[in-house]
This record gives sequence, C-alpha cells and structure tokens, in this order.
Amino acid sequence: METEGDPRRHRAGQTIEDQCRVCKAVRDHTVIAVDDQGRVLRVACGFCGSQHNYRGGGGEVPESRPFEPVSDRERTHVPMSSDLGGTDLETMLRRVIREEAGLTPVAPADKWRGGQLVLRPGKPGLQDKAWPIDTFFHKIVMLRNRLRTLEQQINASDLPEDEKLKLQSYVTGCYGSLTSFNVLFAEEKDQFRGAGGDER
Repeated sequence: METEGDPRRHRAGQTIEDQCRVCKAVRDHTVIAVDDQGRVLRVACGFCGSQHNYRGGGGEVPESRPFEPVSDRERTHVPMSSDLGGTDLETMLRRVIREEAGLTPVAPADKWRGGQLVLRPGKPGLQDKAWPIDTFFHKIVMLRNRLRTLEQQINASDLPEDEKLKLQSYVTGCYGSLTSFNVLFAEEKDQFRGAGGDER
C-alpha cells in the first residue's frame, strides 16, 4: 500500500510485503517505523507478529515453483530405512504440518503467469494501479490457507456444536464470496467452494 502523492513515501500503519525472518516467507507486514523521507525502516509480520527491519520487499515468486511450501530436501530426498517404516522423519513432519495447516502446493493457471492485475479508476486522468498476477494469486492462496486453518481450529475446539455450526457457516460464506477468483487456479481441486461444494 502506498501513500497518495509520492509513491516512494510510506507511513506507519500501512501494509507492505516483505520477507519475514521468522516465517521464512513473503508475508504482508505492517509498517511500524519510517524515516523523515518516508522510507520504511521497521515492520511487523501480519502472520506471526514478529518485528524486524524492513528488507526491501518480497521480490518475485519464481514461476518454476509457484507458492509451493515444499523444501528441496523433501522434493528430492530418498527416504532411508528407519523405525518409521522407511519414511524419513523430516519429510513426514513437513507433510503433516502442511496438511494440518492447509498449506498445499498450488499453482496459477498457465495463461495468467507473468500477467498483471490492473485497477483502472472511473475518473479520467487518474493513473492505473497494476500488480503482478503472481503476487495477487499468492495473497489469494494465503487467504484460502488461513480460512482452512480457521475451519480446522473451529472443528477441533471445545465450543458447543451450535456455536461451531454458526462459525462454520461464516467460513463457508467466505469461501462462497471468493469463488470469483477460481479462474486463477490451475487445478479445480484447489478452488474455493461455497455451500454447494464438498471440496475446499
């Protein structure tokens, strides 16, 4: 997010992307300190809450590995025989964590890769605002993953069943509102599903 006027100036409270030192991933951050030129000095991660010096933004997500929280070791490592029945402990833990948190590999449809999302003001003479579609898609996937995690937390909670059903209906409504973005996903199984769908 940028201030009106000079796009290089920022202010505390704005949202900006940066590489989180704790999450080891590009996250939305809140600006908590700027210098007298409006340059970002310090930020707080919107996901884990950690604070750190601004690192200059998240940069591009490599097209060859779109939003895939899988390590090189997990992708290429050949499991060794062990007491776990031949499954490497690190690989197994990574998979369990991904599944429990809803962090599954997701890719945008080929036709959108390298494209731009453009917002065009209705008033003449105002400048368009554009973002890489890959960046926008990454935010949509993060939102989907957080909704999945929220849903899992609701299901595992000690709340009364009627309260669970009420909260789950809100989550389902969010999924339904986000179905407009299904066109971005390469795989149908990764898309949002509202009240009429079984998969999310």
